Parts: sequence; C-alpha cells; structure tokens
Amino acid sequence: MEFFNLHTHKWTNQPNVLELVNQYPQEFDATIPYYSIGIHPWFIVEERLEADLAIIESKLQEANCLAVGECGLDKRIEVPMELQQLVFEKHLLLAQQYQKPVMIHCVAAFQEVIAIKKKLNISVPMLIHGFSKNAQVAKQLLDNGFYISFGKYLLLNKELETVFKSVPDNRFFLETDTVEEGIEAVYELAAKYKGVSVKEIQKLVSSNFNTVFNQINR
Repeated sequence: MEFFNLHTHKWTNQPNVLELVNQYPQEFDATIPYYSIGIHPWFIVEERLEADLAIIESKLQEANCLAVGECGLDKRIEVPMELQQLVFEKHLLLAQQYQKPVMIHCVAAFQEVIAIKKKLNISVPMLIHGFSKNAQVAKQLLDNGFYISFGKYLLLNKELETVFKSVPDNRFFLETDTVEEGIEAVYELAAKYKGVSVKEIQKLVSSNFNTVFNQINR
C-alpha cells in the first residue's frame, strides 16, 4: 500500500491505493474489497432502522469491513436530533462490540459527539472525516482522543493549512470523499504543508493505519 484513502464514495481499483469505500446497508456492493458501512444521518429512515442495523451488524463480522460509518450528527438537516443521536449511539455500541473504528460525519455538533463518546465510554478509535473547522475545534477533538481526517476542504480552503500543521503526526488521515482529485493530490498538499516529502507522509499515514486498523495486516 503506497496510499491509503480513509474515506471515499467511489472505488477506483488502483493497485497502489487502499481505499476505504463508504457503503450503505441498502446499496451494498460485495465487489468492493475494503469498506465502512453505516447509516449517514441524512439517510436515516426510521421505518427500516432495525433492518439497516441488522445488515450493518452482519457486515461488521467480515474481515474486509474495516470500520463503522459514516454515521454521526448533523444540525443542519431536518432529521430530529433525538433520532440522530439514537442512531449514532447504536452505531457506536456495535463498533465497540465488534472492535471496529468509527467514521464520523459531524456538522455543528462536535460537543454532542464528544459527550456521547464519554457517556458510552467508547474506546475504539473514532475518526472525524472531512474536517473543515478551526484549530480550537481540532484541539478539543484531539484532547478527547479523536483522529482527524483531511481531504476535500484541505484542497479547497487555504486557511486549513495552519489547522492541519497543528495536528500531531500520529493523529491524522487523508481522504478524497467526493472530490474528483485523486488521493495523490491530497498527499502532495499534505506534504507541502508539513514541510516533508510525500514519502514521509506515506510513512506517517501507514503508521496511523496500522495503529487504528490493527486487526488486519495489509
């Protein structure tokens, strides 16, 4: 593995890239080699919640399911926060039971995510994907044991350079999410911001991968 893409919605089947592809229970694609699976807060359907969770639980028992999610909280959507929190907590309890990391979508609800982690005493790694906030929010997340993943917004927002540089080398990941640029472009920018070579970024991400996803050897 030369590159690890923590979060993408599209499998590109490149031999030098390990892609963690986001999957939804009702649209599962068995041909994707490595994936995370969960109910995104945008797509919570109360009537099929139990069925969706049953599919997720069955997939969590497979070796190529590397993580739970993306799941989380989003204050800018119509889905009631109570329902979002219930669904998020169910994901976290499954992650804890099957010892899988959690991929988190969080919009304007970082305090709530931190509080739920503490309330449920979650010890598996929790990763905030697509981070776009300031250094203060990043520090709060890091202080509470979260990993932070950068991608789309790192490419689009120059102001994130300072935030990215402030994140310790052992606590970050890189991703593409929904952007067209390949993961190599994200690695190149990360290397530029950290003032190191792409090879050094590859080593750091590979080390973080081994720490977080230590139940598999690739």
